[in-house]
Amino acid sequence: MDHEIVIAQTTSDDEEQAKSLARGAVESKLAAGVHIDAPITAFYWWQGKVEAAQEWRISYMTSSDRLPALEAWLHERHPYDVPQWVTLPVTGGSEAYLSWVVDETRPR
Repeated sequence: MDHEIVIAQTTSDDEEQAKSLARGAVESKLAAGVHIDAPITAFYWWQGKVEAAQEWRISYMTSSDRLPALEAWLHERHPYDVPQWVTLPVTGGSEAYLSWVVDETRPR
């Protein structure tokens, strides 16, 4: 395979916003597919104190060459001051699935 596949993740405290961030990335061919996990409870430091929030984790399946465009797109639309943005390398998987990710993230 010529392209590396990655899973990029962020979170949202609003389910509809999470769906919008998922659908928009797929429609823009920045991600082949997106999973939104059921609400999770997050604890984190923010402005000097520990916060707790209900959030939805959004996982984008994309190719490494589309990752910079996806990150820029997300940061333009995400309402958080500092949205979570982490990427996880995909080190294996079905060749058919990995090829599908590459095919579906090719720019139009």
